[in-house]
Amino acid sequence: MHNSLLEKLQIDYLLVNSTNEYLVEYSLLSENARYTLTGFSGSTGDALVTKDKIYLFVDGRYHTQADMEAKEGVTVVKLQLGQRQDEEIRKLIESDKTLGIVSKKVSQARLEGFNGFRIKLLDSDPINDFTEKHDAPLTQAFAQKEFKTKPAFFSNLEEVSYLTGLRDFSQDCSSKIWAKLFVDENGQRLLRDDAEEFLKNYDGELLVDKSSINAYDYALIKNPVHRPSPVRLMKSVKTDEEIEAYKDAFARTDKAVMAIREYIEENENLSEYDISKRLREEFIRYGAKSLSFNSIVAINENSALAHYAKNSKEVILKEGSLVLIDCGAYYESGLATDITRVFVKGEPNELQKRVYTTVLKAFLNAFNSDLKTGFEIDALAHKILDGGDFKFIHGLGHGIGINVHEAPPALNQSEIAHTEILDNMTFTIEPGLYNPEYFGVRLENSCYKKGGKIHSFVKMGYEGKLIDYSLLTAQEKEWLKEFTIL
Repeated sequence: MHNSLLEKLQIDYLLVNSTNEYLVEYSLLSENARYTLTGFSGSTGDALVTKDKIYLFVDGRYHTQADMEAKEGVTVVKLQLGQRQDEEIRKLIESDKTLGIVSKKVSQARLEGFNGFRIKLLDSDPINDFTEKHDAPLTQAFAQKEFKTKPAFFSNLEEVSYLTGLRDFSQDCSSKIWAKLFVDENGQRLLRDDAEEFLKNYDGELLVDKSSINAYDYALIKNPVHRPSPVRLMKSVKTDEEIEAYKDAFARTDKAVMAIREYIEENENLSEYDISKRLREEFIRYGAKSLSFNSIVAINENSALAHYAKNSKEVILKEGSLVLIDCGAYYESGLATDITRVFVKGEPNELQKRVYTTVLKAFLNAFNSDLKTGFEIDALAHKILDGGDFKFIHGLGHGIGINVHEAPPALNQSEIAHTEILDNMTFTIEPGLYNPEYFGVRLENSCYKKGGKIHSFVKMGYEGKLIDYSLLTAQEKEWLKEFTIL
């Protein structure tokens, strides 16, 4: 990223600040250019981009935090007492080369401290305005698929991100770029602030999907041609390169979840908040650019709330407590990972084992099904899960991609779930059982189809102490051998 950015700006170095135009630290990390670039969330400390490296400067308060949070490839410069940041920056700059500084984010006094160096003042911050374009696999995804259509206008962010191969990690829990797109036979035109002006001046026919264009933009189009977006299905069938990128992303996701399991096993009196905070740190340690969504960490009764999101400091994991963790992250590919596991502190009781094993049975049968649609696979899971005091209260799964939820495919009872699950479609299988008086169990693997068979991206194992093998059939025990038992 940084080489192409420097070339675009025609500079040799870029000073990246954590401040806004009022010269105070941003309260919103999504607007903090230093955070966007480095992943470091501390209140002070700037960065220097060179053609070879990204340097992050932090004082003694943040040495440990910077080591934990800094993205891969960022060199942390740990300032000692008496060291001044700008003095260290000046040591890294050659006086005959050009340093770019955002004029609205530097004081006049600080700017004058760089007298003697070649300075190029920038009117806007290029970091949060600059969108990272990845090399293969993702920039090739569109090129490898046939796309024959009239000139078209796209405003769905996932579709724009897919068609362009661009990703933006400046906001947590997202890799989407914030732009609109015009596509014709001559190529693509990315529209950021000029979409309104473009639509007002465009006189030709323009293909639009009414379900994904806002009424204001639609009213500006002179000759709309109505058609469902062809991109929805295109992006649901991943390329082989995207499948490989996903395998790498889930290998790192598995490591983060395994690390949080060890953290739970080795520590006492952990709150939901403690576990959630540590989980984010583990994702960052294994190279995540952000989370896919805010992690769910739910202990005991809270785990019966399928989308519980409080992560309380008061709810403590004690001996015999069950904890459900639903989490995921974005890595370089910009594809969202998603996994759910349930752990128990100490030894489980018989009810916990029975419910956990029943949910596991549902997963194993769904995973090994040769049914063609998500509608049918969801119905199969219901046959196993329905009828008891614990209820299956949501769909069996959803598609995954640039967004952590996308469709098709869908594994539920909706109309779109009748769409056949094709090779290279990616999706979750996540059966669950819930009772608000006790707890909930959900076991989620993100999967893909290949050669007509379902495969799991997730390799993170299942909790052996929560499995009651007497409840499994011989076939289910055989299927279980594919997965690690912890």
